[in-house]
Amino acid sequence: MDRTTEPRYTSMAIVLHWALAVAILSAFSVGVYLDDQPFSPAKLKLINWHKWAGVAILFLSVLRLVWRITHRPPVLPGRIQQLMPRWQHLAHHGTHHLMYLLFLAVPLLGWAYSSAKGFPIVWFGVLPLPDWVAPNPDLAEVLKEAHGLAAFALIGLVVLHVGAVIKHQFIDKDGLLDRMRFKR
Repeated sequence: MDRTTEPRYTSMAIVLHWALAVAILSAFSVGVYLDDQPFSPAKLKLINWHKWAGVAILFLSVLRLVWRITHRPPVLPGRIQQLMPRWQHLAHHGTHHLMYLLFLAVPLLGWAYSSAKGFPIVWFGVLPLPDWVAPNPDLAEVLKEAHGLAAFALIGLVVLHVGAVIKHQFIDKDGLLDRMRFKR
């Protein structure tokens, strides 16, 4: 079957998918790296970069959600739907819904943590963002933990998502990945 005739995601959906993927993996990597670093000017710069990336991720996530709501994704090709067990359909939808939730929750928790810690976010050093909560050291610790747990949960779902893509691409060889690739 000619895979170019299969339903594909829109170009905007593809761009948002890959931009968000790169941004999330980058911000997560920096966040994990920062956790073990002693306080220094270099760490402070990376903390600010991590915050800026978080705000960008939040913006991209809202944009992606709006796009997703206003542009239905392509249905799974019939042959894949027929071969996929019910539990995989449920996992497919559940994973996507949880990822969308965490796309928003992780940066919002980080923003709230920064506010509770008493460190405002000035996006790219230019645009001051409002604090979500008043400074509160006890709340800051709870929010820091929640932000970290949510970030690791998101990465766990990303790993599950990538594992499913690998299965479809190399085991099932059903071309499902072609729907999210840029056209050549």
